[in-house]
Amino acid sequence: MSAGSVTGRTTVVECDALVVGSGAGGSVAALELARAGRSVTVLEEGPRVDTAELAAASPADSMRRLYRNAGATAVFGTPTIAYGEARAVGGTTVVNGGLMWEPSATVLDRWAAWSGYGSYRAPVVGPHFAQVRRRLGMIVQEHGEGNEDSRLLARAADSLGWRWQHPQRVVQGCEHRNQCATGCPSGAKQSMAVTYLPQAEALGARISPGVRVERITHRGGVVRGVQATGPDGRRVRYRPRTLFVAAGPIGTPVLLRRSGIHARTAGRRLALHLNLRTIARFPRVVDALRGTMFTAQVQEHSALGMLVMPSNLTPGGLGAALAGRDPRLVNELLAARAHLGMFTTQVRMQGAAGIAGVVGGTPLLRHGMTGADHHALRLAFRRTARLLFAAGAVELLPPTSAAGPLRTDADVDAYCAAVRPGDWELVSVHGMASCPIALPERGGVCDELGRPHGFTNLHLCDASVLPGAPGISPQGTIMSFAHEIVGRHLEST
Repeated sequence: MSAGSVTGRTTVVECDALVVGSGAGGSVAALELARAGRSVTVLEEGPRVDTAELAAASPADSMRRLYRNAGATAVFGTPTIAYGEARAVGGTTVVNGGLMWEPSATVLDRWAAWSGYGSYRAPVVGPHFAQVRRRLGMIVQEHGEGNEDSRLLARAADSLGWRWQHPQRVVQGCEHRNQCATGCPSGAKQSMAVTYLPQAEALGARISPGVRVERITHRGGVVRGVQATGPDGRRVRYRPRTLFVAAGPIGTPVLLRRSGIHARTAGRRLALHLNLRTIARFPRVVDALRGTMFTAQVQEHSALGMLVMPSNLTPGGLGAALAGRDPRLVNELLAARAHLGMFTTQVRMQGAAGIAGVVGGTPLLRHGMTGADHHALRLAFRRTARLLFAAGAVELLPPTSAAGPLRTDADVDAYCAAVRPGDWELVSVHGMASCPIALPERGGVCDELGRPHGFTNLHLCDASVLPGAPGISPQGTIMSFAHEIVGRHLEST
């Protein structure tokens, strides 16, 4: 990157490769471009926070600082879905569980058939996943001290003959501090903030936090500039030879729309994983505060897009899950906290969400949950209830604030018969496929090099390019696709 010049009140910066966003995809671009000897600048809207700062901050403070809209982004529809994503150097890898699952050959084949592009299949994606796994030191996270909620779930699955697995995580020396979702206070989680990005910096990459990118200027399918506002409020104009955009499944399509790039198709569809939260009370002490976020995931129904796992029970998380309930019940449950476990059931949404518009610079997100989704949520809750009762739970609090505790299978049947689509209390932390790699006539925004159709020096390399929802935590899939996109770019230049 050359030194910037000042024109009026705008600083102009010439650069070779510019990366917008520093999460799973942007960090791959930064490191691989730097490894190839390119001069790289990474722009990140959020702050840079080190491990010492995470350890000193309360989970509530970290939530407010590291999450976009303090974790309160809404996807409107019936019901409204609470969507969470990070806004920090390292992106959502700073606040996720460090889960690393390989996309199945079945999913990749389905995506390839739909997209019209046949090359992102297991023989191509698999070696990239293996490389990411080695670089980040993926382990199988077995039960540690604590994690009694995971042990109960695993024993219940065994009693039912259901398939479960210890999670695959990118951690080194996990101290089981149970703060994965607000930033690892020990540095054990191998987020992009402690791995790929420092490695890219060691090779000369420059990371600029607190920079908001406003618009991409272009002509004839060639990016001419990137307009941004720095942390001091001053305007900066970057002139990159090549631009990689990895601003996330919402940020990337919003930036494209503001820039007049595929404004009709970018963000028109957004795939989501939905999370149901169920609180279970056990007759024995569970002490779910102790341990990492979970050490068992029930995958018996993964073919239906359903996974069941414990949540990292924290006072704040429990309070959020109990919001809107009768104060007497809340007081009773808080007093019995040592006997409680909170469990997440992830369901792959079949209906589409999307960006309906942008109001005052803020994207308006809407979804169209279908009758099939409602059926899937009821089925998922029934399976979860059966599992938790088998684990010894004596009472379940379903993900509907108006519903009372459920103590028998008959209670569960009555709840599922009565619950309406608008009653569900849903959370999502996985958005994907808002600018998918696919032929234009199939709704695609990007070609096989991650380039928006018609562009030559603009690439997308984040969750937005995935053709759909993989049904697993997507970080490994995102990084594998990003490695392929950047590798193809380097081979062609």
